[in-house]
Amino acid sequence: MIDLLAEVPDDRWEVEALFDLCFAPGREALSSYRLRDDIAPVSGLSLVARDSDNILAGAIRFWPVQVGGASTLLLGPVAVHPTRQGEGLGRVLIDDGLEAARASGWSRVMLVGDAPYYGRFGFVRLDGVQMPPPTNPERVLGQALVEGGWEGVRGDVTRWAG
Repeated sequence: MIDLLAEVPDDRWEVEALFDLCFAPGREALSSYRLRDDIAPVSGLSLVARDSDNILAGAIRFWPVQVGGASTLLLGPVAVHPTRQGEGLGRVLIDDGLEAARASGWSRVMLVGDAPYYGRFGFVRLDGVQMPPPTNPERVLGQALVEGGWEGVRGDVTRWAG
């Protein structure tokens, strides 16, 4: 049994340790982390998955950014503990996170990731959306959470302004 819960401040270090375990050293040097510096994840959308012994099995975070001045969610990281991979927990975290974002009134979400993996969740390559370098433009993906959510939204991805 896995419980999905909103991430709370006390989860921070445990979630960071999971991300360190699941991702390559130097992950925080990526340009997406510059967009997150000193900005809190979106409350209620960032989730942790805990098993019946309260052990962290996975986590997903969403951050506010702007694309050409339009409020946008940046998904990531999402990780599942290596001992829990293959159980479908990543799909649950992404699906539930996207549904919570939709229910919270967000219009669009983006990420930097692997198109074959995230395409299963409805993400497509975003043309005209530029992440800070050195991001590979082929990995800049997005999904409209409402009809027309990406229509007319183009430009640089910048830090949240408020």
